Amino acid sequence: MVIYCDGGSRGNPGPAAAGVYIPDLRKNYSKYLGERTNNEAEYEAAIFALKKLKQLLGGEKASRAKLECKLDSELVVKQLNGEFKIMEEKLKPLFIDVWNLKQDFKKVSFTNVPREENTIADELVNRELDTRQEGLFGE
Repeated sequence: MVIYCDGGSRGNPGPAAAGVYIPDLRKNYSKYLGERTNNEAEYEAAIFALKKLKQLLGGEKASRAKLECKLDSELVVKQLNGEFKIMEEKLKPLFIDVWNLKQDFKKVSFTNVPREENTIADELVNRELDTRQEGLFGE
């Protein structure tokens, strides 16, 4: 099963959101994250995706599922795949959260995709942030 996820921040740090698109289930979700950096938002998107999919599948089905998480953040993908060290202290607990959530599934892989292949998750992030900003400014 493929999951597209994206996190974004307007400002770095700034208001951030996560978007998740699961084409096999025809589901998409977004979530406001508060003040985050772009990298934190990308990790939070992966966490949100894994939690949401486990919730949708249930524990037993999740334990048999093989997932491919597609993100457009090369840094986060390389960190999750053990290719890059995690230098930012704020990212270490998020890495551990993803690592722990991976244990609920048979296999989880992380793939870097160009932004153009992650448009739905990116749109979900922007829609969430636009909605949040409109609410703040009473538009």
